[in-house]
Amino acid sequence: KALFTSDRMYEKDPLPNGIVMGLAWTSMGGSALYIETQSIIRGKDADGKQRGGGTLKVTGQLGDVMNESTQIAYTVARARLAEKQSDNTYFDDYDIHMHVPEGATPKDGPSAGITMVTAMLSLALDRPVRNDLAMTGEISLTGKVLPVGGIKEKTMAARRAGIKCIVFPAENKRDFDELPDYLKEGLDVTFASDYADVFGVAFGN
Repeated sequence: KALFTSDRMYEKDPLPNGIVMGLAWTSMGGSALYIETQSIIRGKDADGKQRGGGTLKVTGQLGDVMNESTQIAYTVARARLAEKQSDNTYFDDYDIHMHVPEGATPKDGPSAGITMVTAMLSLALDRPVRNDLAMTGEISLTGKVLPVGGIKEKTMAARRAGIKCIVFPAENKRDFDELPDYLKEGLDVTFASDYADVFGVAFGN
């Protein structure tokens, strides 16, 4: 039986809509972490109007800080969708369920913010993300990309998962530049200061 050596749960390229790989930093070092989102279609009431819509449900044993990140990411995703496609009512029509596997592993911290926004926009825009892309970065309510820790560990995790393209916060550029060349070699890295930079890499402009 072959040993499972990669952090990849999904080999399909592009990934299914609503799924994006993030990079996490845990007590065990860096790891690749998928953010999965799925829409929940609501039934109709007696008048034919849709029940529900516009809510976010989150699972995956997330800590308080990461849970807050999901709410910020949801607000940013809604705002960016309104900018890109003002007539797109996806977030009003559907509830979203976000899950972070593996469910038994506790997770916390704000660094999955940009990954969460991208996963939700992938669903709403009906556009998948390539499977050799991974990202990490805290997101502010206005869409600014804020620095995170563990750049070396996250870069190693990305290489282990066969990632070729990474999005890091602009303020982490120095951390990346200081890494040994063998870790940086062959990686296409974008340093994002605003979510628009992330959007360009994930979906093109």
